[in-house]
Amino acid sequence: MFQKIDVSEFSEHLINPDLVKKLIAEQFPEYAHLPIGSVRKQGHDNRTYRLGNDMLVRMPSAEYYALKVPKEQELLPLLKPYLSIDIPVPIKMGNASPDYPFNFSIYKWLEGTSSNLLKLNDKALESIAIQLAKFLKELHGIVGIDGPSPGKHNGWGGDHVSVYDEGARKQISELSEIIDEYKAMELWEQACKTKRNKIPVWIHGDFAFGNFLIKDGKLSGVIDFGGMAIGDPASDLVIAWTFLKGKSREIFKQAMDLDSETWLRARGWVLWKATFDLCETEDKNTPEADTQKRIIKDVLEGWN
Repeated sequence: MFQKIDVSEFSEHLINPDLVKKLIAEQFPEYAHLPIGSVRKQGHDNRTYRLGNDMLVRMPSAEYYALKVPKEQELLPLLKPYLSIDIPVPIKMGNASPDYPFNFSIYKWLEGTSSNLLKLNDKALESIAIQLAKFLKELHGIVGIDGPSPGKHNGWGGDHVSVYDEGARKQISELSEIIDEYKAMELWEQACKTKRNKIPVWIHGDFAFGNFLIKDGKLSGVIDFGGMAIGDPASDLVIAWTFLKGKSREIFKQAMDLDSETWLRARGWVLWKATFDLCETEDKNTPEADTQKRIIKDVLEGWN
């Protein structure tokens, strides 16, 4: 979700079912008989393949993303008992080989469809908003388990939003003919001035709609914990503007029951990411660009 980091990528076309089958046969011969299947939509950070009916193989696409594999292997089993919604359960960790330079993971397959592949009506969003808030409050409430602080490993998610001050100001200025520069800069400065005086909490780090699984109209799973850390929960709240809208947004806000300064930082995170993505989009008239413009407009309006 966060900073675009220069990484040494493994050629995408080389990550394919044949490579996965070879690695599984070499390192986990007990699974060699299982078929390798495709998933409906691939991500950028990792390539995912089904392994039989009950497992999946997750292959990092670059060294930076591979650094998250041991963290997920160690911490997800510790967090799972505290959460009422399914999260990935690591089964095995594969090692780098002459054919593939990174660690990789085998996980239990979670049922559900990624929410970015679904058209959810307002009623469904209102129900899911409550479930998302419940999940976050459970996650943010976990104590007694040590974890990493925000940093390069997770794009500084969970740090104070002002960590991106220089970049955000440049992005807002660059988009001055497209967005309301005055309102954007005003919001950004307000967010950067806020103080976080509370104990750091466990955060997901990439709490985005592509990482929510939906089954029978309900939240059935949350995936992709590579950005998890212990920090400020504000960066986990961006879905209020990137996924929710109208009444569902208000329901989510009320259910989270957080102070106004945390919400200001959350709006700052939204503004930083949306202006970053819009600056990265060469054609500012594409549907993708229009989505970022809509997000910026909404977050500048606050809760309207």
